[in-house]
Amino acid sequence: MLVINKDETQKKDDSLTRESTHDQSQELSRPHHEGSTHKPQFLLHEVAFVGVICGAQLMTQAGLGQSIAPLHIIGDSFGTRNPGQLSWFAAAYSLTVGTFILIAGRLGDIYGHKKFFIIGFFWYALWSLLAGFSVYSNQIFFDCCRAFQGIGPALLLPNAIAILGRTYVPGRRKDMVLSLFGATAPAGFVLGAVFSSIFGQLAWWPWAYWAMGIVCFCLAVAGILVIPRMPLPKLDTSASTYQRLDIPGSVTGVIGLVLLNFAWNQGPVVGWQTPYTYSLLIVSAVFLCVFAFIESRATHPLLPLSALSSDAAFVLGCVGAGWSSFGIWIYYFWLFLEELRGHSPLLTSAQFAPVAISGLCAALTTGILISRVRASLVMLFAMTAFTVGGILIATAPVNQVYWAQAFVSIIVMPWGMDMSFPAATIMLSDSMPHEHQGLAASLVNVVVNYSISIGLGLAGTIEGQVNNEGANLLKGYRGAWYMGIGLSGFGILIALMYEYHTFRKSKKVPSEKLFA
Repeated sequence: MLVINKDETQKKDDSLTRESTHDQSQELSRPHHEGSTHKPQFLLHEVAFVGVICGAQLMTQAGLGQSIAPLHIIGDSFGTRNPGQLSWFAAAYSLTVGTFILIAGRLGDIYGHKKFFIIGFFWYALWSLLAGFSVYSNQIFFDCCRAFQGIGPALLLPNAIAILGRTYVPGRRKDMVLSLFGATAPAGFVLGAVFSSIFGQLAWWPWAYWAMGIVCFCLAVAGILVIPRMPLPKLDTSASTYQRLDIPGSVTGVIGLVLLNFAWNQGPVVGWQTPYTYSLLIVSAVFLCVFAFIESRATHPLLPLSALSSDAAFVLGCVGAGWSSFGIWIYYFWLFLEELRGHSPLLTSAQFAPVAISGLCAALTTGILISRVRASLVMLFAMTAFTVGGILIATAPVNQVYWAQAFVSIIVMPWGMDMSFPAATIMLSDSMPHEHQGLAASLVNVVVNYSISIGLGLAGTIEGQVNNEGANLLKGYRGAWYMGIGLSGFGILIALMYEYHTFRKSKKVPSEKLFA
């Protein structure tokens, strides 16, 4: 009798399992948003669609590379060699990219991701053209153009990922597409660095920005043609636009982030003992505390903490630690090659070219692995790549051949970038409902941009303390790299904690089923 009951129970369990599996497959086959979305019907259309969306990431990183590579060429045209003034050529761009991403994601969630994606490219095109024309003005106008230029990528990135998140259901295809999106980051940086170096050395540097404007305009038009119709999300009619946009949270958040970024970048330049640097840092902390208070009581918070899980916190922690070390690695690597090894911007850009190939391999590998292994293991591998890449360049002699440690570091580091970013994006996109797809994309990009900014602020402070007032550049660069190694090592610690957390959770679930 006991055997019969056990067999019957087993049959019922099998039946429930089949029903559950059938329900799950039906759920995955349905779009995870309301309304009908016209998806690409043909392979050629899908290739064009994915290409235009990936163009957002490509052009964002190209915008960063086009200011770092010909840094001294642009500075000479404005009659400045001051390191503090030169640093703002890239910092002004990064400031607005990192600050306005969160708001851009919310605007897309409410008013349509395709609309703000296209607006982002048109905006990017306009201010790229004006940045080129700033050669007839002065450095201040160029910095302002760079800051306004950064709002374009801020509109592009979260809405690009949200479009992909709404078009593809969770699965292998979505993983690969989002991985390809991440793979375009190193390729974009190399592309921007190479062409800006070519224009800067062989023609006139403003042409790099005018060419950028033309390409962004073409991508905006292509987006209108190839991106499928995206139905507007179902809005809460009981709430006003003021509440849905969370205006108080947006204002306090933007002010806090801008002041934090400005103070952190300016501190190493003018010294932390300068009153306005630490004063602004304190004021930014106050605004961010007010922002957190407002978000905890808002009906439609800009950053709904309830949508975040412990897994998301671990992943974002890993991304923050790893990408802060990456920012230090690439900035001081570029200075190392140009200032100490005496390479031209074009030769330095050529030496960074393997980053694009290595990054593509890393992203495709992540797209395959993310559905087969735990995200904690992917993050652990990425943090290890960040650490190894930093150690290789930090210990490289000045007169060593390129193919020894520098080349290997350039090959290894993209595995940290293009495993952590796609994995974080895929995990947050899959775990959040369709109305928060813009938020999922925004969070990853905000953490990436601000971790780079904070990492460079820490590294710049250390460099200024150990380089003997600029007399020993190598010692200063290595001090900065050691700081980056410490940050990526901290990322390994977070990834190990995440792996332990995931392992305990996986053991807990079967035991709960056993006693259920």
